[in-house]
Amino acid sequence: MGRTSDAGEKILAAGRTLFEARGYSALGVAEICKAAGVPKGSFYYFYASKEALALAVVDEHWADQRREWTRILSGETGGAQPLDRLRQLFEETEAGQHAVQQGCGTVLGCLLGNLSLEMSNRTEAVRARLQGIFDAQVEMVAAVIGEARERGDVTVNDPREAARSVVAQLEGQVMFAKLYNNTGRLSPLWANCLALLGARTA
Repeated sequence: MGRTSDAGEKILAAGRTLFEARGYSALGVAEICKAAGVPKGSFYYFYASKEALALAVVDEHWADQRREWTRILSGETGGAQPLDRLRQLFEETEAGQHAVQQGCGTVLGCLLGNLSLEMSNRTEAVRARLQGIFDAQVEMVAAVIGEARERGDVTVNDPREAARSVVAQLEGQVMFAKLYNNTGRLSPLWANCLALLGARTA
């Protein structure tokens, strides 16, 4: 998005809400503009295509999520031990999904995961952006697992590979929560993570 204005921000906000609730393919530019309360002609002033809007939505969503992951995983909230920080990440993910369900009656899942399933074989630009984001998530989790390994809290040999499994489990359980419309599907996350990491402490 090269130019910014109130109309551009409204389109971005509407796109994010609609992509989260409905996905990408089912939406047209006219519907996005109607939800944003702007003329359809305004869309192309800010975005070259619906794909360009999707990329902007992904970037905004990840910027918000990355701030939260950094806050939790860096120990900014009190310097918790590595495994405590990972547990907090899972707990806040579950709480966030539950809050959304309470608000709209439906578990919406993870926007990034949903778009990965829908668009990874459709548009290279979105696929590459999502791949980069998940790689960044893996690196963030790997750093924490590495700390836990140095403390002797976990027994994994390769923190990065373990982190890929942790992120995959998190995304998969969120997907199941969406599929069954039941945030209870997220409850086993922490116990499964401890087993996956060969944790020595609970």
